[in-house]
Amino acid sequence: MENLQDRFYWYEAEGGGADLSPEERYQHMVDWAGQARGKNPDAFDAVTAWLLEGERWSREEMAANRRLLMERILGRFEEQCRQLRTELTELTELVPSGLVNMAVFDTLDRFEEELTGATRADELKEAVGKVFTDFSTIENREIRESFAGGITGHEGTDTVEIFGYINLLKDCDAGVQWALFMPDVVKRQQNGFRMVRFEYRKLPAMRFVGVEKDFSLDAPELQELQNTLDTIEDEGYRSEFPCDVILMHHYGRGVDVEHCHVLWGRFLAADAPVPQGYAHVDFVPDNDGKSGMPYLSQFAYAEFAGDMDAMHDRDGFDCDAMYDVTRNTILAQNVMIPYPAKYWTAEVCLEGFRKGSTAYLFSVEK
Repeated sequence: MENLQDRFYWYEAEGGGADLSPEERYQHMVDWAGQARGKNPDAFDAVTAWLLEGERWSREEMAANRRLLMERILGRFEEQCRQLRTELTELTELVPSGLVNMAVFDTLDRFEEELTGATRADELKEAVGKVFTDFSTIENREIRESFAGGITGHEGTDTVEIFGYINLLKDCDAGVQWALFMPDVVKRQQNGFRMVRFEYRKLPAMRFVGVEKDFSLDAPELQELQNTLDTIEDEGYRSEFPCDVILMHHYGRGVDVEHCHVLWGRFLAADAPVPQGYAHVDFVPDNDGKSGMPYLSQFAYAEFAGDMDAMHDRDGFDCDAMYDVTRNTILAQNVMIPYPAKYWTAEVCLEGFRKGSTAYLFSVEK
């Protein structure tokens, strides 16, 4: 695997950089970041697959492979982070505000910290520490699997049984690139509509009550749903987010293994009664460390104005325009989306279901 490091799309400064404007230099970084996102997930998966073969390496291979990982891959990432930080710092001095997305410096801080082996992930500390101290411990299956992690596919989102150190580095690498290119993506995606409000909220415990059914073509049953939810609210179970909502979730599993469950309903108080035939999903402010419900009552709130069809356009989007713009704004700001364990999203109908959704909720953990 001598060419393993060549599978990554490494950053190289633009030739003749002194003749470029700050805007052109920054755009070169943005372009690199976008292209790297299309290549690096597969490269990290190749590293994971390679490390999982570690029990079969000879003594000579062990020494050579240590150099490959620690120097040609991790060392190269450390060098790249330093180079990016230097150039970005120069650009912020040349253009004090408005050019560089300042969130990128936090992503570089985290990536550089993880590259030293001083991981913040408590569950990985032992394995990472042993491999960094004595690379031959990769022969141990438990250590090897915890260090290598699992293969997450070209998009970096496939479900894995073991989230390892290489998966963590993959996320750090993505964070740097998202902070660089996502702001431009968000601007381009707002075609015919615009985001007029964006904020993060953390609410008290609450309960979503609704029905897993599309009511868009069933006006009588939709009216019955709204009447039932109104009655529960009138009985004293109103929440801090009293809007008609279409909630989407995957039971804390990856989208590759669990289809999307869509419920029409409303957030109510945490102890709200659940009528017969209705479903409920509970939300709490802080993470219990387990996958699935209760989900977190932490979310990004994005409100939109403009053409309704444009907001809900699906052509060229991962889900639809509102979903993509909300998610990509979060990624650009280096805020954690708790995928898949506590991942959920929701369309918000600020004027009721019949008027359609013009706002979006996206699960985060801050």
